[in-house]
Amino acid sequence: MRFMMLVIPKVNEHAAADFVPPAELIAKMTKYNESLTKAGILLGLDGLKPPVTATRVAFGGGRPRVLDGPFAEAKEMIGGYWMIQAKSKEEAVEWAKRAPMQDGDIIEVRQVQEIADFPEDVR
Repeated sequence: MRFMMLVIPKVNEHAAADFVPPAELIAKMTKYNESLTKAGILLGLDGLKPPVTATRVAFGGGRPRVLDGPFAEAKEMIGGYWMIQAKSKEEAVEWAKRAPMQDGDIIEVRQVQEIADFPEDVR
């Protein structure tokens, strides 16, 4: 089973466009990423620029609308992710609990919806 561990950093609420995490946190994160690799479960990972640099495409009324950040409500915005292969949701959660996060940060663990999860007529 594949799981995406979505990082929701507290710092995203007020991060400037040029924000970069502190070197100490990057070092801890690198070590954590190496442990995922060594365990053979890491499929991919990336960090994202702060929400202030984002653009949203909103759909409604038959026409897409482009909205540039910053957004009025920037809480719980994704700051990055890991894609892992795990035997169960419980295993994925255990890996998420080991991540070197800061106070107020959140990791949301979500299973990837595979084509086999859909009914036969949808596949």
